[in-house]
Amino acid sequence: MAGTRRMAAAKRAPTRMTATHNHAPSRVSKKKSTGRHEPGGTQFYAITNRISFPESASHHGPNHLASDLSPFQKFRWVHFPYHAGIPGIFTYRVYPVFQDAGNVLSRGDFQEVGIELVAETYPGELNICFTRGFISSQAFVDKFGTNGGVGTILPPNANAGIDFQSSDPQEETALAWMGFEARSVILGALTAAIADPTAQVRVAAYDFNDQEIVSRLQQLKDRLKIIIDDSGSHKPPNSAESKAAELLSESAGADNVQRQHMGDLQHNKFVVVEGDQIKIAIGGSTNFSWRGLYVQNNNSVVVQGTTAVKVFNDAFENLWSSPNSTAGFRNTASASWNDLGFTNVDVQVTFSPHSSAKGELKSIANDIAGTESSLFYSLAFLYETKGVIQNAIKDVTAKDGIFVYGLSDKSVGGLDLQLPNGNPPIAFPSNLLQNVPPPFAEEASGGSGTRLHHKFVVIDFNKPTACVYTGSYNFSTAADTKNAENLFLIRDQRVATSYMIEALAMFDHYEFRDQEAKSKDAKKPIELQTPPAEGSGDKPW
Repeated sequence: MAGTRRMAAAKRAPTRMTATHNHAPSRVSKKKSTGRHEPGGTQFYAITNRISFPESASHHGPNHLASDLSPFQKFRWVHFPYHAGIPGIFTYRVYPVFQDAGNVLSRGDFQEVGIELVAETYPGELNICFTRGFISSQAFVDKFGTNGGVGTILPPNANAGIDFQSSDPQEETALAWMGFEARSVILGALTAAIADPTAQVRVAAYDFNDQEIVSRLQQLKDRLKIIIDDSGSHKPPNSAESKAAELLSESAGADNVQRQHMGDLQHNKFVVVEGDQIKIAIGGSTNFSWRGLYVQNNNSVVVQGTTAVKVFNDAFENLWSSPNSTAGFRNTASASWNDLGFTNVDVQVTFSPHSSAKGELKSIANDIAGTESSLFYSLAFLYETKGVIQNAIKDVTAKDGIFVYGLSDKSVGGLDLQLPNGNPPIAFPSNLLQNVPPPFAEEASGGSGTRLHHKFVVIDFNKPTACVYTGSYNFSTAADTKNAENLFLIRDQRVATSYMIEALAMFDHYEFRDQEAKSKDAKKPIELQTPPAEGSGDKPW
């Protein structure tokens, strides 16, 4: 066994553990067994697999899914510690497990790694937060049921969101689980703003139908100023966005609520809170909507401090004073890169629209083209984003010696991504997973529309030059020169590793869904492989 690598070097709270291993040639099948030890604990507990050996094998009983008896037959896995909030070191042991032709298991020497989970990526400066995004997952099925569960937790459509009242007794538990870190920080910032009478709040919203957020904004009264998109389906009087604007006009005053769409879309999703007790700004891809928080894969970038808040407040004022005027906004300092002035991490942010002469697409494409080790990305709408970004990704994908994993919400012509064994297909999110083989259950669909909504690119996460581009920005000409957007550039290995883990977890999740959706024998149980019969000539697993 080559050893343990990158066991969640990124911060998560609660977090996910990933481990990567290589196989060594052997006469027997080689797998992995793991155990974990919580801070202050007295023993190691096995991490469970979801699948086991065929029923004919001698592995039964209540612990038959423990990785000692049902080892992982994959290069990596994801683990959510049950008590992730405990301070201290979480210790993981990883064993190679060997299986001979008689199906007898034996373990080799373990390797061990300790990980400390912290609540913030860089306390007091930067925090990277994700929605869980796996409403279409076995984890959701285990906790909340299938389609019936979703139907009682989420509104039937976007415009019903403002008035929706769930009858599900698990609603709060489910929303906290699905919204994960992003929901926690957004609601937490607004709650803190309400408690601080000196706090002023500025919001730019695109999809906007989450009543928990709207109700908190109402409590701020005239301490709130908000810009709400009025493009397309957001414009009619019966839209959730129009209803929210009416409610907030009553509480904050009509002069504190503005509708705009810039050149095409007011696509920002950011909150700024500035008071004596709190100075925080939140950007990223997470819409303030039911779908954005509870169905889609999204991220929120949380920045703190006087300089960071001023940068976001300036951007808000520049948007406010130039409604639907791309020319007016392009000439402001907000349309340039602004350093957030942190001590421990290099973070810059720019806001669209940019002028054609000062657009960012070409420089981002150049950074992608310069990838030396690995490229990970999750880009919603990549299929319709033709040009330098898609070309740069295709060029890097075609190079030898560079590891590339990418996701999009639909297939991209001319971009055929592969699994590590060289086989297609890419993990484009599939539809509802029905008639799945045991031990898996039918999954909730999460409704129609985009589920994978991230916009991030991770370049060389394992090198000192690691960087991440992320935000509301869709890496398109429209995002660059027409829409109101936010785009972060973060040069930091810890942050890059966090996004890399998110990309791996999503890739594996959607690749499984894709494979099973295309399976010709969906009802055949999924089981662990056993060694080939002696003399068969087949290679061990």
